[in-house]
Amino acid sequence: MAGWNADTAAGPLGSGTVTLVEGSSFCISSANGDIHPEHPHGVFFEDTRILSRWNLTVNGQSIEPLAAETKEPYRAFFAGRVPRSDGYADSPLIVERLREVGTGILEEITVRNYSPDAAECVVELTVESDFADLFEVKDARIQRRWEEIRQPDGDSLTILAAWQDVRKGVVVNAAGADVGTDALTYRTVIPPHGGWSTRLSVVPKVDGTDPAAPFAHTGAGETSPRDRRRQAWVSKIPVLHMGNRSIERTLRRSYDDLGALRIEDPHDPDRIVVAAGAPWFMTLFGRDSLFASIMAMPVDPSLALGTVQTLADRQGSVVDPMSEEEPGKILHEVRLDVSSGLALGGKTAYYGTSDATPLFVLVLGEVSRWGFGADTIAALLPHADRALEWIRNYGDRDGDGFVEYARLNDQGLINQGWKDSWDGVNFADGRMAEAPIALCEVQGYVYGAYMARSWLAYDAGDEALAADLRDCAARLKKQFNEQFWLPERGYYAIALDRDKRPVDACASNMGHCLWNGIIDEDKAPMVVERLMSPEMFSGWGVRTLASDMGAYNPASYHNGSVWPHDNAVIQAGLLRYGFVEEAQRISTALLEAAEYSEGRLPELFCGFDRKNFTAPVPYPTACSPQAWAATTPISLVTNLMRYYPHVSEGGLWMDPVLPEAYGDLHITNAPMAGGRITIDISGSEAAIQGLPDGMVFHHGTRPWMADLVQRARMKGKD
Repeated sequence: MAGWNADTAAGPLGSGTVTLVEGSSFCISSANGDIHPEHPHGVFFEDTRILSRWNLTVNGQSIEPLAAETKEPYRAFFAGRVPRSDGYADSPLIVERLREVGTGILEEITVRNYSPDAAECVVELTVESDFADLFEVKDARIQRRWEEIRQPDGDSLTILAAWQDVRKGVVVNAAGADVGTDALTYRTVIPPHGGWSTRLSVVPKVDGTDPAAPFAHTGAGETSPRDRRRQAWVSKIPVLHMGNRSIERTLRRSYDDLGALRIEDPHDPDRIVVAAGAPWFMTLFGRDSLFASIMAMPVDPSLALGTVQTLADRQGSVVDPMSEEEPGKILHEVRLDVSSGLALGGKTAYYGTSDATPLFVLVLGEVSRWGFGADTIAALLPHADRALEWIRNYGDRDGDGFVEYARLNDQGLINQGWKDSWDGVNFADGRMAEAPIALCEVQGYVYGAYMARSWLAYDAGDEALAADLRDCAARLKKQFNEQFWLPERGYYAIALDRDKRPVDACASNMGHCLWNGIIDEDKAPMVVERLMSPEMFSGWGVRTLASDMGAYNPASYHNGSVWPHDNAVIQAGLLRYGFVEEAQRISTALLEAAEYSEGRLPELFCGFDRKNFTAPVPYPTACSPQAWAATTPISLVTNLMRYYPHVSEGGLWMDPVLPEAYGDLHITNAPMAGGRITIDISGSEAAIQGLPDGMVFHHGTRPWMADLVQRARMKGKD
């Protein structure tokens, strides 16, 4: 997942960084709560850094960090101490900072004096706002210099800035402070064993005015609308108990992170979508949001519906080479502030991706399976059909039957699949593949899209369309297995290049093809053997690229690292083709990896072998929390439950293959067809309570879309 014109990963945050997120606003600081402009720190509102320096000193000394704890995704508590000037180790002055992010930040600073003597204190905050664009900060390439006016006025400091015809502003409120142009100063004497406290806020000026009610939480013990919204979501999602307490903790952390990554559609506040990841990607992404929402289906299927509806609203309608928009195409990324799009023609949406469009159709098929209203699905079918038209007319540029990509301008992403770093697609000898590039997994997604839309057509009684799409899928599958398969190597090419040569690197991408069922049954065992080989499986998961390839680097973004979501998709594919033991190995490896980061899987980690390092080696700039990493544990466990509702077919299928070490599983409040069910699993036995009327529990494996389509076709012939 890369930014618009970024060919690298997110900027390094460094160890001890504290990230707070609320909607699309976020705050990144060091472990003591300070914000430094030379780091990718700051308070960000609508993709603009409204606070670039926020440094606290007491008697001229920076605060030594002791602890920082994130209470909720949007609230943190920092504890630190003031170093002694006389060289003694223990300081009697302890500093606490309680910070909430909303429309800006609200901060309560408390200095406690644990000495028997009164302490004279000068508490000072230096303040700067550079109004840098999010990507300028992330990539450490701040070029614009704003003309700035600073206006102290009583208890407040207003900073106004202009660049060309753009105007920005921020207001710092600091009751009781001596407000200067650069700093806020408090002079106080703290009694023995006493304390001193103050509250400050920093809010943007929006269109020259201060935002109404920028912070929802105003006092201790009160519940804010933000807290209530979170509590309402928690009340809707399943409650889980598992014999294995470590995995239970990881799953609960996934629930928490998913809750933090839910953002409102700005055009439809009742509709919730999944943002891609904190801190840099708190926005709607086509591919990332679709993958995360499909993996989160068993927890909250409405996220997938909201994501599909929001992407449908922004579906491409014109040809625009700068934003890479095309009719029917699903976007790659939305940004809130137009300055973020300066490099791409000033638009707030960028469409440079080849996979979001087929994934959109595929996820709509999954949404329909979970039993949303027929009218809701019917309203989305024209969007699915426009997406399929894009696949045929624009996605398949040369009419060879495959979807390929080549960027439409020299500022777009060079690679437009999920491995979208500039060097993400290469040959076995390390040479870069040249566009137009047809990725193997994209053909798998297209196959899945045809199958999903075919079933939707059968479901709606349109047998002619259903049969036509089924035939399209069958043709694609045959052609794919002829042209992407490398018989002498026993695996699939990652891609075809501009000359239609197979790009012969051994990469994880082919595992996604297992998920969709485009791989021929007779080739699957060789693919699985390769994916689980020592060159591909690090011990913590399947690497993005085999260690015997020319471009392999265990500490690269896409060429040898391990991505949890990539492994979750592969694990689903292994189960589809009946490779249960391998699926269990991948699941257990990733869930063990999560234990080393307090139950949270990061966006990716390095691909070093587990034999050499007893813990997963962190990738320095990984997003955390990140949507498809947060939903990976949910996906791993529900896939091993082989949990599959199909409401229009009137059934819920389950055939659990959880390893013994996971223990028994008890889930209550699980959403199902407008109701709530309870699930109990012990070994291979499963029991369900509370199924809605008209639904039957089947102990066995699910019918695949391809099987349903085939069955419907045979029924039509009877």
